[in-house]
Amino acid sequence: MDPNFESKLEAYAELTLKVGLNLQSGQRLLIGVPVYNTGVPLEAAPLVRLLVAKAYQMGARYVDVIWGDDEVLLARFENARPDTLMEYPSWKADVLLDYVQQGDAILTVLGNDPDLLKGQNPEWVSRVRKTVLECTDPAMEYVRRSAINWSVIAVPVKDWAAKVLPDIAPAEQVKKLWDAIFITCRLDQLNPVAAWEVHLRQLVSRCEFLNEKRYLGLRFIAPGTDITLGLPEGHVWTSAHMTNQKGVPFTANLPTEEIFTLPHKEKAEGIVRASMPLSYGGTLFEDFTLTFHEGRVVQVQAKKGEEMLRKLLEVDEGSCRLGEVALVPHPSPIAQIGLLFYNILLDENAATHLALGSAYKFSLESGRSMSDEDFAAIGGNRSMVHIDFMIGSQEMDVDGIAPKGVIEPVIRQGKWAFKVG
Repeated sequence: MDPNFESKLEAYAELTLKVGLNLQSGQRLLIGVPVYNTGVPLEAAPLVRLLVAKAYQMGARYVDVIWGDDEVLLARFENARPDTLMEYPSWKADVLLDYVQQGDAILTVLGNDPDLLKGQNPEWVSRVRKTVLECTDPAMEYVRRSAINWSVIAVPVKDWAAKVLPDIAPAEQVKKLWDAIFITCRLDQLNPVAAWEVHLRQLVSRCEFLNEKRYLGLRFIAPGTDITLGLPEGHVWTSAHMTNQKGVPFTANLPTEEIFTLPHKEKAEGIVRASMPLSYGGTLFEDFTLTFHEGRVVQVQAKKGEEMLRKLLEVDEGSCRLGEVALVPHPSPIAQIGLLFYNILLDENAATHLALGSAYKFSLESGRSMSDEDFAAIGGNRSMVHIDFMIGSQEMDVDGIAPKGVIEPVIRQGKWAFKVG
């Protein structure tokens, strides 16, 4: 085994626990959140064992892992009776709810075959996905409020690496994907933790700049895209570096390059074209456009995955509306790598993006303590889903709409149009 790889894997585990989760002594840690996938990929075992050992060394009271396997999920779609597809083990939802209610930490590990469910019945896939979302929604409300410290990381697996790097020799694909992830997480730098501290301060400065502007809306213009989003009164720009309700700072995504807020759920007008394919739950959506009127998607077109995309827009009342708008400069380190990762954690941090579905309550002043009804009344979207899709490129311009209709540049040709200290 390459000793260089071993040292970087150990540094990745340390970064995840210290900068990502900021795990506190006495907390429990659940690795594997059965919402975005079935659990931690089996191929992630070497990293997970490091995470568990280091978590105990940091004072964790207990660490548990929910394992998952793509082939097991695929076997269900290929062999199970359709009338059993709404079955879901209650213990998975219960353990997740127990951890978040007790204020413990949760870690999602993403690493899945983007084409896993290619060719499967869209109705069946939608049925399973909706069941998972319904069962885990009470626990995910704690995440939407940022009540706990949580984080998401990626781990290469064979089928995913083959999709990302088809021109590389199969024996080298996983290694090359690991190398790319290490770079996106700044693990190629002498002191990764210090590098992250500098980077996160920059993101905070960008948020502070936009929070002072108090824009009424944003307009996005790029090839195939011309959309205007209204922003609700009291919206808050934030980054993935945030603070939970107990005052513990954490970084929800590793890597992260975005700053984001919530759009008004009823004020999206225009058309938006995805600038990158979207891999979601084992299904790949390619070359799709969405047309919005009064906040709702009223027209869908997709070269690949259109039927499943329509199913996602029908999960509930809020799944056809927007819950997040995120700005990412095109020259981000992830974009510079030049790879399409087919993994939302990485791809969303390579480009400006939007999200269908639920808005984060912490993106609104006093939002964490709001009831669902009050949050919706101000313009916050509620849904069981949260599906990010990328729209940014080096051709994108973004304007801020200031009070009295003044238009100010925010992004020009994919780059920030303003400077911060």
